Amino acid sequence: MFKCKAVWNKLAPLARASSTLCLQNARKSALRHGRRLQMVQKAQMSSGPAGGGGENTLYYVLIGATCLGAGVYAYRTVSGDKERYNERMLEIASRPKQGPQAAEAVAEVVSESKEDAAPLETIHEPSSEPIKSEPAAEEPTLTEPTVEEPLVIEADVESTESDPVAEAPVTEPIVEEPVTEPVVEEPVTEPIVEASLLEPFVELPAVEASVTEPAAEAPAVTQSEEPLAPVVESDTESTPVIIAEHVPETSSISESDAVSKEAPAAEPVEPTAAPSDVPDHAPYLLIGGGTASFAAARSIRARDPGARVLVVTEEADLPYMRPPLSKELWFSDDPKAIETLRFKQWNGKERSIYFQPPSFYVSPADLAKVENGGVAVLTGRKVVHMDVRGNKVKLSDGSEISYEKCLIATGGVPRNLQVIDRAGEDVAKRTTLFRKIEDFRSLEKTSREVKSITIIGGGFLGSELACALGRRTTDIGLEVIQMFPEKGNMGKVLPEYLSNWTTEKVRKEGVSVITDAVVKNVNYKNDKLEIKLKDGRLIKTDHIVAAVGLEPSVELAKSAGLEVDSDFGGYRVNAELQARSNIWVAGDAACFYDIKLGRRRVEHHDHAVVSGRLAGENMTGASKPYWHQSMFWSDLGPDVGYEAIGIVDSSLPTVGVFAKATAKDTPKAATEQSGTGIRSESETEAVAGTLKAETTATPPPIHQKEDFGKGVIFYLRDQVVVGVVLWNVFNRMPIARKIIKDGEQHADLNEVAKLFNIHED
Repeated sequence: MFKCKAVWNKLAPLARASSTLCLQNARKSALRHGRRLQMVQKAQMSSGPAGGGGENTLYYVLIGATCLGAGVYAYRTVSGDKERYNERMLEIASRPKQGPQAAEAVAEVVSESKEDAAPLETIHEPSSEPIKSEPAAEEPTLTEPTVEEPLVIEADVESTESDPVAEAPVTEPIVEEPVTEPVVEEPVTEPIVEASLLEPFVELPAVEASVTEPAAEAPAVTQSEEPLAPVVESDTESTPVIIAEHVPETSSISESDAVSKEAPAAEPVEPTAAPSDVPDHAPYLLIGGGTASFAAARSIRARDPGARVLVVTEEADLPYMRPPLSKELWFSDDPKAIETLRFKQWNGKERSIYFQPPSFYVSPADLAKVENGGVAVLTGRKVVHMDVRGNKVKLSDGSEISYEKCLIATGGVPRNLQVIDRAGEDVAKRTTLFRKIEDFRSLEKTSREVKSITIIGGGFLGSELACALGRRTTDIGLEVIQMFPEKGNMGKVLPEYLSNWTTEKVRKEGVSVITDAVVKNVNYKNDKLEIKLKDGRLIKTDHIVAAVGLEPSVELAKSAGLEVDSDFGGYRVNAELQARSNIWVAGDAACFYDIKLGRRRVEHHDHAVVSGRLAGENMTGASKPYWHQSMFWSDLGPDVGYEAIGIVDSSLPTVGVFAKATAKDTPKAATEQSGTGIRSESETEAVAGTLKAETTATPPPIHQKEDFGKGVIFYLRDQVVVGVVLWNVFNRMPIARKIIKDGEQHADLNEVAKLFNIHED
């Protein structure tokens, strides 16, 4: 065919030129004589002389050869289409899930088409021979890897008759025998099973119904598998079906590729599953296991009794309250209190540091199964990444949990002094950053082993620990030192005169107080820690407790895309404690908008309770703003304590109204009256409405040299009360909260102090 085409390409221009010349001569003659010629002179197509009578013989030969070639081309094309049709029908018959009736119908169509196609195969493929499958049939056990279909490469229809037609390569066929017993898989390594890539593919007569049944029983082909290849049959009915498949010689057959009903392969290895105690989904996910998180869980369950709440905490303990770690636990006479974490309150009643016993919670693995929902705590896990778009978090162990609504109550981490961070390992391992249960146990053990402990910090925590450890100065001979840069204890909170009075109170507890102390550097020398101050003073001690504040935990801000407040720190939220539409923040980590006092961040127990409770309500659809003024309290032992609310800053102008204290004006008496050591839990707004101002006469002013038994300190900003400290005055916090909420200017704060009944006996 290629030769005919080449001859035609050479002679066609000559034939077209001769025909064109003849037509042009006829037109010129007609124009010259004005009529059609009866006979047109023949065109000279040969190089011989004209008039010989055979000048156009070559032209006729070329035209005839062209027609003949076109006919042959059309015939071969139609025959090739029929061959491809037969191959396609065989392929369909060999596919899985093919019913017997469909297979029989395909076989009939193929057999009819084979009868017509046989002469053509004899002419064009004289050298083709059927593939002998006998050697492959001798294989006792054969595997059936993942079935693939190689690409079919059609032969070029324009090739010459002498060139054999290249059919689709059959790559490594495997004989599949019907087996009644389970067959052990073996990798196919013998070359006898493989079909030669150079041999033509021969189609043989009909497909028996019994042949198609194994293919129909094959498992469904997934996207990762290729379809079955055509079936090659022999003339003998007993010859098994040969399924052509592609098995690369350079790679072995994996277990997941060998799928067979008679000889099932091993199950593919699943990805490493998350630990069994980690649920995949939690409708309410609370990150953090502190007070705010527990308050939110209790609030959610109160409004939605069937709610399923999951608490994820980095600590190994269930949710617990932190105030007793620096207060009542140090005054317990029970030596087992360190392990049991049970203590006696100032009123003598015993309770546990934990909010609820373990029986209150459900197992995290059973959270999705329990009928009425519940609260589950996943301990020892830390959320390291948060996907707010996908509503899921990633834990430190690699597991993931999806959620519908999420609360971030991660609290904070104790802040350390830079001079201690840079001092080296010897100093670091002799320094305690007080925050958790393990810190309490560690410090309690250390206090019994060393001779001297120095507390750096004069705030609430530092002063409480100083008084607690000071009690042991006489019992076990422990030296307790407290140093801070202010002029007195809690100098950033209390007015100067009251701070000085508090400092003397701490000294009476057996503590050596060093004021105006700014640490320059810390070294470890001769088995002692040497603390050098900027004024040249040198303090030697065995152990350091750094109580210099709290740094809010905002590690998730980057992955979650949440805003961190540049002034106060913490996650920036709105008045409803929302950071996103389904994400809330509560506790120490929340920088919220106070509708009365502006943007704030508070680090106290009562704030954790109130903000957690409000966040839980808003997570269930309450949409309430944070208008509540949280309070905080501090006890310097069982005899002196105070409660505060609002903005309590010693830099603000203050007005104090004091009176003589009685036996009931102590923290111990206050807890006896309320019945609980956590005073914020006993507050009610109704108290503010029932209390009335006293009618007794105003007492004379109290001078600073007198004993400040009890009193009220007002903190003013623009002549408006923005903060109140109740010194040894208890259960009057709703009144102080109402004063701040009203935001009015008062001409005489002595009259306002009467509302607190501080002059009652």
